Amino acid sequence: MNFQHFNGTIILPMNRLTLTKSYKSLLPYLLSFIVSLPAFSQVTPTAPSTQGPASTGSQGNPQSGAPRGNTTGNTTGNQPANANSPQSGNTQGNQPSNSNNPQSNEGKTVDKAKIATEGNESGNDQSKVNQNTSTTLSPAEQEKEAFRQKIYGYSLFADKKLDQIPDLQISTPTNYIVGPGDELNIYIYNYAESSYKTTVDKDGNIQIVRLGPVHVAGRTIEEVRKILIDKFSKFVPGLIGGGGETARTKLMVTLGEVRSVKVFVTGEVINPGTYTMSSLSSAFNALYQAGGPNEIGSFRDVRVVRQGKVVSHIDIYDYLVNGKIDGDIRVQDNDNIVVGYYLKRAEITGMVKRPGIYELKGEEKLGDMLRYSGGFMDKAYRARLKIQRITSKERKLLDVAEPDFDTFEVVTGDSVDVGTVLDRFENIVTIEGAVMRPGNFSLDNSPTLKQLIENAQGFREDAFVGRVSVLRTRDDLVIQSIPINYTDIINNVTPDLILTRLDQVIVPSKFDMAESAYISVEGEVNNTKLGENEGKFPYTIDMTLEDVLVQAGGLKESAYTSEVEVVRRKRNSIAGAANAQISEVFKFDVSRDLSLNSKASGFPLLPFDQVIVRRSPNYVEQQTVFVEGEVLITGPYTIINKNDKISDIIKRAGGLTDLAYPEGATLLRRTLVRDLEEPTDFDQAAITEKSIKQGMIIGDTPNVKEEKIGIILKNILRNPGSFEDLIVQEGDIIRIPKRLETVQVAGSVLYPTSVKYGKGMSFTDYISQSGGFTVVSLRKSSYIKYPNGNIDRTRRFLFFNVYPKVEPGSEIFVPVRAAPALNTQQAISTATGLLSSVMGLIVTVLAFRSIR
Repeated sequence: MNFQHFNGTIILPMNRLTLTKSYKSLLPYLLSFIVSLPAFSQVTPTAPSTQGPASTGSQGNPQSGAPRGNTTGNTTGNQPANANSPQSGNTQGNQPSNSNNPQSNEGKTVDKAKIATEGNESGNDQSKVNQNTSTTLSPAEQEKEAFRQKIYGYSLFADKKLDQIPDLQISTPTNYIVGPGDELNIYIYNYAESSYKTTVDKDGNIQIVRLGPVHVAGRTIEEVRKILIDKFSKFVPGLIGGGGETARTKLMVTLGEVRSVKVFVTGEVINPGTYTMSSLSSAFNALYQAGGPNEIGSFRDVRVVRQGKVVSHIDIYDYLVNGKIDGDIRVQDNDNIVVGYYLKRAEITGMVKRPGIYELKGEEKLGDMLRYSGGFMDKAYRARLKIQRITSKERKLLDVAEPDFDTFEVVTGDSVDVGTVLDRFENIVTIEGAVMRPGNFSLDNSPTLKQLIENAQGFREDAFVGRVSVLRTRDDLVIQSIPINYTDIINNVTPDLILTRLDQVIVPSKFDMAESAYISVEGEVNNTKLGENEGKFPYTIDMTLEDVLVQAGGLKESAYTSEVEVVRRKRNSIAGAANAQISEVFKFDVSRDLSLNSKASGFPLLPFDQVIVRRSPNYVEQQTVFVEGEVLITGPYTIINKNDKISDIIKRAGGLTDLAYPEGATLLRRTLVRDLEEPTDFDQAAITEKSIKQGMIIGDTPNVKEEKIGIILKNILRNPGSFEDLIVQEGDIIRIPKRLETVQVAGSVLYPTSVKYGKGMSFTDYISQSGGFTVVSLRKSSYIKYPNGNIDRTRRFLFFNVYPKVEPGSEIFVPVRAAPALNTQQAISTATGLLSSVMGLIVTVLAFRSIR
């Protein structure tokens, strides 16, 4: 037989007879595949499981029920396998596998990239399932899920960001146990070179030309390498060294495609079942695929059962706390990962770093539980812990002191609560007042009053040491005041005071014991901060009159500097005398130049002196009045003489126009009114007064009184200077309207309106043109308002109403009667009733007289 070499591999030639036999052996399989095609078309993917976080769905494959060419015979995701499923070995995705199928995963290889890709898809689909099912859980399932989240270690398996799929792109582990389905790469190099690629068959053998079948199943990679060296050494020179020399030819065995194994995860897990995974996977990987232990499963003793024997124990806490798992071994085909019930579990709440439910081994104590929870938080109360225990009848409360944490035996169901330290200090004393560093101090370092003051860096210069107060809280919580003369302690006259917890030391200041002295300044000064200081300035020793005037902003132009008064309190007056002097007045001629020179008064001030700068009698600011309406030139006019009158202003305005209506002229005068009971806002008052002087319309401005003075302008212009010609004031507004041709009727009339003025028309004529009086009109109280602001009322003469005269632009107003007037029928009925009563009274009187 001729051998051919291809890339260093010996290839056995195959003749036509051999090919024919091979085709005949494959024919039954092809026929069974064609017959099973209709069954494949009817397979539907199973809905993803919502029992726990380990469900992964169909790995994102929309055709999960369709056949796949390179099937592994089992689920690739996290779904448990079904040993009795008739469709096992034919579908990929969510369909369960059949362990009795001759084409099961045994003897098949798993593509590394395929496993990694499907694993990632499984994790992505799992996160989507979790998002969809979290909103559809029933209240009972939500409560169960909330309880699981409290169990320490559960979040590790629920977190899909934790990638537990083993990395297949790694160097070949020398302790890897070879099994059916593994692909082995054999390399011979150095002195002789050749390579072989072979797969372990179901019997555990590999077929190599010239060597025949070599049994490698159940052996490690290193053991396989030694077996092959022994086999190849018979016809490959240099594989075994001799004469003290090392081998000149080397042999290396590496893994190609690894096999898939079937692992059972049973017991108290989220998703128990059968899982197909890479032979490089560990028991922890299988447990992760099953979702981890459930709410009653044990995290401390996970058993790996192989061929009926427990080969390893896994403590998940070892991984959570220390980051390693000693018992995490690689799984083999048909391994069983068993999770039992927990034996002892307790909950810890409160001020620990990781509150939750922790499972303890039989020998572990309360101190171990505290270490699992991360220890105490900074503000935790460590001296004593409260433990609630469930007995066979009721609950029981236990107190555990700090020294007993490492020896206290925890019972399953215990609840440990860690409280918060008290918000108080056990050794605090306080000092405040006239010391350099007031505040809280430690009683341990400041046991006495003298030591406390030294730790506060002594007294300030203004400290009044003659009476230092110590407020002490006694045992009955009564505050006791202890006065101390600190000078006596310094001079050893009295012993130093021993302080106790919560003592409060108060050192008074001399400034706090003295009244704040000031100088008040009033009148014509430029005090820009009058609203803040109210004209009061702090007193300093040797302050002079000019000094306080400078602080007040200097003198105004209107200041009367010839007589600046200083009013001083009389401190030694005769008590009880009716004519006792209570103050003194000093007058000074102050220069407007307030600089320090020979002309300065140099008058020293005393506390609470009052400086008054009066307004100069010869100083008058420009004053303006305003003319509006029908004059030749409207606008503001400055008062020239103090006795300027209305006629003078009209004359300066050019007189009246032809359309002027002098009978309707008015004088509008606004004045600022100050409420003596309310504090004065000087800034707002200045703004309001300025607006009045400028003739601006203020509207409903508080503290402003607006008056309309009725004037008879025709008489004023006919006789200037008469008693009707008023003297104008600053801010006055003279308004002369245009000729008016209507009369306004309002009030209790049928149709209030404006009526055209007609010469000779009376009061009642205008009422009639407005529809007349109503039933409730109070005619005798009707009045009229003339354009100049004057008011005239209706008068009575005997039984008649005398109505006022109507002028153009007037306003007629008819008020409403309080009670409606009687109509004719009501008046007759009322009179008849009264007359009947009178007649009945007369008849009664006559009857009594006749009886007598």
